[in-house]
Amino acid sequence: MSEGIEAFRERVYLAGRELYRDLPWRCTRDPYAIWVSEAMLQQTQVSRVDGRWQSWLDRFPSVDALAAATSADVLAEWQGLGYNRRALALWRAAQEICERHAGVMPQDEADLRALPGIGPATAAGIRAFAFDLSGVYLETNVRAVFLHELFPGAEGVPDSALRPLVAEACPDDSLAIAGADVPCSPRTWYYALLDYGAHLKRTLPNPSRRSRENVRQSRFEGSHRQKRAVLVRLLLAAGVEGVSVADAALELTEFEAKAGRAAVTEAAASGILEELAAEGFCHEVASGCWVV
Repeated sequence: MSEGIEAFRERVYLAGRELYRDLPWRCTRDPYAIWVSEAMLQQTQVSRVDGRWQSWLDRFPSVDALAAATSADVLAEWQGLGYNRRALALWRAAQEICERHAGVMPQDEADLRALPGIGPATAAGIRAFAFDLSGVYLETNVRAVFLHELFPGAEGVPDSALRPLVAEACPDDSLAIAGADVPCSPRTWYYALLDYGAHLKRTLPNPSRRSRENVRQSRFEGSHRQKRAVLVRLLLAAGVEGVSVADAALELTEFEAKAGRAAVTEAAASGILEELAAEGFCHEVASGCWVV
């Protein structure tokens, strides 16, 4: 551990502890519950996840319960959080955990990353917050802290420059920090980074925008993503009766018309349904209708 990184860790940890947010998913060590929170928090504000996380766990309280659910139940519970692919990835990963790991969330990074929807950041988050294991948890708030503190004014900083520093700064074990209310461990260290990073993004020009990996989220209103979301809701509401291509086109056209946008053709609606089917959201039945 270099002297500079050690001083950085102490400074950031104290700042983060002062800004600590008492969030509900921080009151558990259950790896399943933490995994769900990590999936929900991707590109979604904390305020939107608080409440939805609790509702999800009420409905699917364990990996086994999620694996046994239907895709329709999973998608219905996810509605309003956006990026429906995340819900299906959770469901498929739960099934793999039951099949390959006897229903027990793995701790090994490679085993976690082999599961659908779990990338390096999510795997590191599960390991840190559930098992207090070190790793490189590089997400937007963490990135903001390292850019603000260690790369002031630099533009286009690549994650390849940050990862070694993130790895070095994360403690392997519990460390006493003078002036801190709790020892610094992987779990408390990353909580401090998240809270300090959230503070920086609220009070300064967002430091993470100086990252080479920073990508502005595409406009949702009127987008292809929004049309997909409308059809997923329509499919869920229709249940076993299904949705015809004509009904899908009519629903999308009515939705677009309210915003003053052009009608959606049956060919376009059919293309979206086929796209959703290829991703496992729905399938076509003999009647020519589409069902979840």
